[in-house]
Amino acid sequence: MKPSILLSALLASGLPPATTSVRADIQAPATRRPEAAPASRPAPATPAPVAVTATTTANTDTEPAPTLNAASLLEAEWLQGPAHRVRAAAPTDGYMAHLTIDSDFGTFHCTGADQARQRVHEIAAISRLVSESKGDVFAEALKKSLEQPVDAVKNIVRDPVGTVSQAPKAVGHFFRRIGSSVKAGAEQIARNADSPENESSAPRASTGEKLAAAGRGVIGFDKAKLDCARQLGVDPYSDNPVLQEQLEKVAWVYFAGGLPLRLGAAAASGGASLALTSTKLIGLPEEVYSLTPSELALRNRQSLATLDTPEAVQADFMANRMLTPTLKRSLLQSLERLAPATGRSALVDLAARCESIEQAQFLDRALRLLADRQHTGQARYTRVVSLGRVPAAVTAEDSLEVAAVIDHLSWTDEVADFARRDDLRAARPSLILSGQASERAIAGFKQAGWKLARP
Repeated sequence: MKPSILLSALLASGLPPATTSVRADIQAPATRRPEAAPASRPAPATPAPVAVTATTTANTDTEPAPTLNAASLLEAEWLQGPAHRVRAAAPTDGYMAHLTIDSDFGTFHCTGADQARQRVHEIAAISRLVSESKGDVFAEALKKSLEQPVDAVKNIVRDPVGTVSQAPKAVGHFFRRIGSSVKAGAEQIARNADSPENESSAPRASTGEKLAAAGRGVIGFDKAKLDCARQLGVDPYSDNPVLQEQLEKVAWVYFAGGLPLRLGAAAASGGASLALTSTKLIGLPEEVYSLTPSELALRNRQSLATLDTPEAVQADFMANRMLTPTLKRSLLQSLERLAPATGRSALVDLAARCESIEQAQFLDRALRLLADRQHTGQARYTRVVSLGRVPAAVTAEDSLEVAAVIDHLSWTDEVADFARRDDLRAARPSLILSGQASERAIAGFKQAGWKLARP
């Protein structure tokens, strides 16, 4: 397997040579140029080449990244459930394991054990939602949603929308007005159904997708969806499209039908892993449930201002689609918890440049690890920095701690080159390792002058 694009990029060297003190030469990115349009900020100029003082001798003691058994990474409860099975083979790339989950709702490819746990949890939630949508209470709510206005919204016009006759019967009788969003959504369904392009090129939207399109933004619906996600303990902003469709379909029907949704007591029936997983385990800030999307965005902007983040970086951070609302909140919370360490604004810039969900999740886990160590008193950080793009922190004792939130560390050529850099050795570095490491990797880091510690 090719080395992980994610970790290879993150471990790329971005430091000057060791002739300068690490405490002085690990700096925030160069001062950005003034820009007319912050959201389209160009990437920083490539720095001029610098002399490399680290060891350049070819590595002769390295090892290939292994293929592991998934059972060595996940507890038995996660490996198989009523609606899923994790494939046994888990190839690694030197840092992360790549796991595949077969389920009743499709196949999920996961980068890392943490993401695999999240998907298993979501599969159990999807199973619960599908089961709910087949029940008598759901049918009653669906009937009510088609026959009467929603009590929570006072400005409903009761005339049905006749222009969506081509939509499935279960969703064909939305009211013309629940705010303006439902009207717009219903009209969009009609346009899509009538469009010749819809017949030839684009797949038809599912029932859940049409319900979701019509319901987004309706007063009260956002809170109904958040409550549904809270009862199941899942991320309401997950990038899992199957989960999103089922969440929005069930939440909309109960919301529009004016009936309470009660999933919590029966949630465990969706699978053992769902009952065992907590919001703390999957790292969900409580605010993602208590605040609507617009309220959450405002809270994130307030945090960015508190961190003295330049406006151009704020714009990029908020606009980056790889940062879900949940990831934005979690990243900013970690940076706030790292106070009074300096350099935190530079890591907002690092987050704003994430090019995939996996990169953002890696950065989120690494910052949470460092923030937990600061919060519990395991370390006292005076500055947070990035090595290339790996988050690290300088302690009050002027040592460097690197957050290694990985599954299995192998002593590959790339890892050996990173560990043996003289500029890092001068900083008295420690590797805070959350996952496994081969004996050769442990020995190699120690021989290179690193300390190894657990979170």
